[in-house]
Amino acid sequence: MAIWYNMTAMNMKTVYFDNNATTQVAPEVRDVMLPFLCELYGNPSSMHVFGGRVAKFLDRAREEVAAFINAEPDEIIFTACATESDNAAIRGAAEFSGAKPKIITTAVEHPAVLQPCRRLKAQGHEEVELPVDSDGRLDMDALRRELAGTRGAIVSVMWANNETGTVFPVAEVAGICREHGAVFHTDAVQAAGKVKIDVKSVPVDMLSLSGHKFHAPKGVGVLYVRRGVRFKPFMLGGHQEGHRRAGTENMPGIIALAKACEMARVGMAAEVEKLSAMRDRLEAGLVAACPDVRVNGDRANRLANTLNISFEYIEGEAIAYRLSDLGICISTGSACASGSLEPSHVIRAMGVPFTAVHGSVRFSLSRYNTMGEVDYILEKVPPVIAELRAMSPFGPGRTGGML
Repeated sequence: MAIWYNMTAMNMKTVYFDNNATTQVAPEVRDVMLPFLCELYGNPSSMHVFGGRVAKFLDRAREEVAAFINAEPDEIIFTACATESDNAAIRGAAEFSGAKPKIITTAVEHPAVLQPCRRLKAQGHEEVELPVDSDGRLDMDALRRELAGTRGAIVSVMWANNETGTVFPVAEVAGICREHGAVFHTDAVQAAGKVKIDVKSVPVDMLSLSGHKFHAPKGVGVLYVRRGVRFKPFMLGGHQEGHRRAGTENMPGIIALAKACEMARVGMAAEVEKLSAMRDRLEAGLVAACPDVRVNGDRANRLANTLNISFEYIEGEAIAYRLSDLGICISTGSACASGSLEPSHVIRAMGVPFTAVHGSVRFSLSRYNTMGEVDYILEKVPPVIAELRAMSPFGPGRTGGML
């Protein structure tokens, strides 16, 4: 048997606290998608009855996803991922304008937003990245100043930050954008399933979701586009998704996403309560056991499942590697930025002290984590921190200089 398929080799105890990177597919989600990998394999765009049967399931899935965010079914476009959705929204709105509208985003966005915005800047658009304060909160006055005297600007502000969990005042941002005639897009990838999303109460123009962040598989996402908002499609070809996103729909993924939306919509309140309790216990235990630590983000307005914490005078990568050897999976920031030796752009934008900026790690939980796993982490992390600090040439009273 090929090694890539030999699951028996993966017998290490795994304590997975990297759920902002990706989540386990829920068993209920797996089960509903299986028929669309086998018996119901037809193309929903086909004219024959077999394809028509599948098309009906596509319609039902679109209705379920729309209900999840209180949208209308024809406002839902299925994509391959949130990265595609972000690009389609930002670049599509800019291209449709026919001019070069001002692009406004934040300094702490996911690269899937920052990179398209910077590409537009390179093409001649004015691009502004709004600052945040030391708790990761958005400077709303800066947004108002940047929009003053403009019409038709494109604004992209995330609903919740993927590294710190800080939740932004999206409703207020949406209101300010409407006052100035700006198109407002929000990357709601981390918010989905953790906070209530209601696009009728919060008048965003476009919104991005990704299935694998809340227990659906990888490879399926959503772009919500409010009726009347215009953009040029990013994917060109066939007539799928109302001529707004070409390509044969990923039916197994779409069915799975719809089920994940249903589960999140029904069970969100209980899940948030459970996640908050586990996160708070983890945070309190680490702060009590480890000196010279800093909790990053807005502790009053953050996702229930996210803890970003800096251990001063050591490297986050070293912490993550040591914990990985113990079967504990965490992150030093966005999974899309892994491989970079640069400190997190989110943590740097918050002005975290230089002694702590490199030692930032993220614990992110899901419905499948337990208090027992929290206790296991609290048992293993403090000795790792103490050992790494004992080896470090940095810190108070040492002569190694700064990181």
